[in-house]
Amino acid sequence: MNKLKLGFIGGGINSAVGRTHKIAAEMDSKFEVVCGAFSRHHDVNQKTGEEYGIDTSRVYDSWIDLLEKEHNRIDAFVILTPTPTHTEIILKALEYNIPIICEKSLTNNLKDGEKIINEVKKRNAFLVVTYNYTGYPMVREMKHMIESGRLGTIQQVHIEMPQEGFIRLTPEGTAQIPQQWRLQDDEIPTVSLDLGVHLHNMVDFLTSEKPVRLVSMQNNYGNFEGIVDDVTCLAEYTNKMSVSFWYGKTALGNSNGLRVRIYGKEGSLEWVQLHPEEIIYSDNKGNRKIIDKSSSGLSIASQGRYARFKPGHPAGFIEAFANYYSDLSLKINASNGDYEKYLFNEIDGYNSLLLMNAINLAYKNKNWISIDYKE
Repeated sequence: MNKLKLGFIGGGINSAVGRTHKIAAEMDSKFEVVCGAFSRHHDVNQKTGEEYGIDTSRVYDSWIDLLEKEHNRIDAFVILTPTPTHTEIILKALEYNIPIICEKSLTNNLKDGEKIINEVKKRNAFLVVTYNYTGYPMVREMKHMIESGRLGTIQQVHIEMPQEGFIRLTPEGTAQIPQQWRLQDDEIPTVSLDLGVHLHNMVDFLTSEKPVRLVSMQNNYGNFEGIVDDVTCLAEYTNKMSVSFWYGKTALGNSNGLRVRIYGKEGSLEWVQLHPEEIIYSDNKGNRKIIDKSSSGLSIASQGRYARFKPGHPAGFIEAFANYYSDLSLKINASNGDYEKYLFNEIDGYNSLLLMNAINLAYKNKNWISIDYKE
């Protein structure tokens, strides 16, 4: 099968996600990045094209020029620009009737999210939003265990993603300065667009339950005033499932403390992103065991597609992203299989925004907020 051709909008060598997407897309020889408008800064754009091995004639200073000149030569556009720019780019790219792969979040507000949904529906278009943590094989194994009834009725989920970037200092004792757009809050705080949407997506992916109402607290604890950098939320989901969320960028000692604990009537599961090849399973008879990719009885994580090397040699974040790109290749090629459950569309992206917006409103109004989830 020929490699699918990708064009990047954003994703330069100075970006947070560019190299990750390029390596992940090309890891299993399913895709090849062949063109791009990688940065609005000419020198960064050209340097990125050089380092990515892109023909100089296919490196564009304008993403609009990229769309116009490359849409008939490639198989999908990948949008890797800062979240506030997504809406304009998505709506323009949809005019070219070509698959769109968009880094989370879909956009930064509900009104724009609705515009995107309506345009995708009108054009019967292909749009997916990337949430890479669900690409980890053991997370997919957890989903299978839950769907198979190993935990019984799910009663509680506790999920957190503490980070330290907004409070940790450099060795010289000064604040670490992030990208400027991350220091500006709009309708939905940027920390929720950056971290919170991952937690919503993980809960939705693993349990398939939907949020009904919630209450929340938001704080500013870090080195940058005027923005939300710490969020806690208690949510009631369908079927009486309760979920607690905690995420932020002011928890010293946590580079990326993503952790999920799921408690059912008959068992529980725990997964920590820094130890991605292990899950802890406990049953209702007092038994507790660690399950890893070499354990017997696995249904998902033991599949050949996840075995790039033998057990005992851990795979990580970029390999998880590569799993997601493999699913995308099947979707673009209209292949048969169960990959659809691993992909997330504009509705999923919008529902992440819906929950994050409700968290912000609940804090501002100091009361419980109901959620009108979109199916």
